[in-house]
Amino acid sequence: MPAVSMRGGVRRRTISEINMVPFIDVMLVLLIIFMVTAPLITTGVIDLPSVGKSRQRPEHFVELVIGADEQLRMRVDGKDSATLAPAEVASRVLAAQGGNASTPVVISADRGVKYEVVVRTMDALQRAGVQRVGLSVKQGGK
Repeated sequence: MPAVSMRGGVRRRTISEINMVPFIDVMLVLLIIFMVTAPLITTGVIDLPSVGKSRQRPEHFVELVIGADEQLRMRVDGKDSATLAPAEVASRVLAAQGGNASTPVVISADRGVKYEVVVRTMDALQRAGVQRVGLSVKQGGK
């Protein structure tokens, strides 16, 4: 019998495949853990205010009226005031509040007014330190 040399013979190749069974086992265990713990996670509870709960108007309030032409007017306790420039809204509202930052400010805007004008007004009031700002809406249908 001739001698067999390993040089020209069959070499063993390394298996470069991934064994998927342990991977699937780990994934199934994680899936079961998440399925069991998901109902136990508490979601944040938010106490939202309800519309129409307050029937009584406050004694002292400041109302900003934004007309269809985007002109700003201020009413203090229902009494009209002159037209305001957007830059002077914050200072005039603070003066009308008389040092009481918790005096409510109500913004009444026409239906056709751009949303941006209302948001800019609310932002100016917030930067000035006004604590209570609300939006006036018409109750009922249209």
